[in-house]
Amino acid sequence: MFGVVPRVLWERVCPPDELNRIRQQMNCVFIDTGTEKVLIETGIGEKWTEKETKIYGIFRERPFAASLFEKTGCTPDDITIVINTHLHFDHAGGNTISSGQLPVAGGQSEPPALAGGQFAETQATPQFPNARYLVSKRELEHAESPHERDRASYLPENWRPMIETGQLEPMPDEYEPIPGLKLQTIRGHSETMQTWRLDRGGRTIYGFADLIPTRHHLPLPWIMGYDLYPTETLAFKKEILPRAVEEGWMCLFYHDFEHPLCRIVEVCGKLSSEVIQEQEK
Repeated sequence: MFGVVPRVLWERVCPPDELNRIRQQMNCVFIDTGTEKVLIETGIGEKWTEKETKIYGIFRERPFAASLFEKTGCTPDDITIVINTHLHFDHAGGNTISSGQLPVAGGQSEPPALAGGQFAETQATPQFPNARYLVSKRELEHAESPHERDRASYLPENWRPMIETGQLEPMPDEYEPIPGLKLQTIRGHSETMQTWRLDRGGRTIYGFADLIPTRHHLPLPWIMGYDLYPTETLAFKKEILPRAVEEGWMCLFYHDFEHPLCRIVEVCGKLSSEVIQEQEK
């Protein structure tokens, strides 16, 4: 997660466990315009075997549908637009659920399971049956023909079911799905990943997706080893971070488990994060 940065430095802010794993979270965004109910990203999903759950250290207190209902009062049926910045499994895994793993009122769901806790091998179906699923056309094309470097990050069951149902809509490199919300393709983490920006009421929220995954990645050289084009990630950070400071953006760090929504401030020439107070949210 920290590329060339030595462990002796990053372990001070992200202490690893005995398997060298650090704690991360998938912070998905919900937007209610009054006419549209929008999700940006759907997390890692629940279609994992017991073995995979142990490898990745996946822990969730409740299914995605239950969290959605608890925080928004909406069920998956209410969502009208799902946006994926890219189709890596930790951003698009919740796009679908296993057949039979159907959310009910209150957001509860029960996956079909085999002995040992493994999910039955049933076909994946869209978790949001009434939603348009939006992803850039070039990202979809790459997901369908990935190379050896990133093939493990793309799981077809996270997007092909929506192709079959006609819900998946390939989008251009830049588009505006609802007024004030803009998606832009930025080369760095990959060739075709997008970031998002929401402007409303004179305020801006910016989502870095995986270009700056946590607030601990604010220092310029702290770039993930997963990035295919790290020097371009660096160039992006040099351009975007001064703007975020100057214009007082609220910034969403998708993988930060403690303080995902922050402002970026400059103190004594160094960038740091300032937690957004609850009343401002």
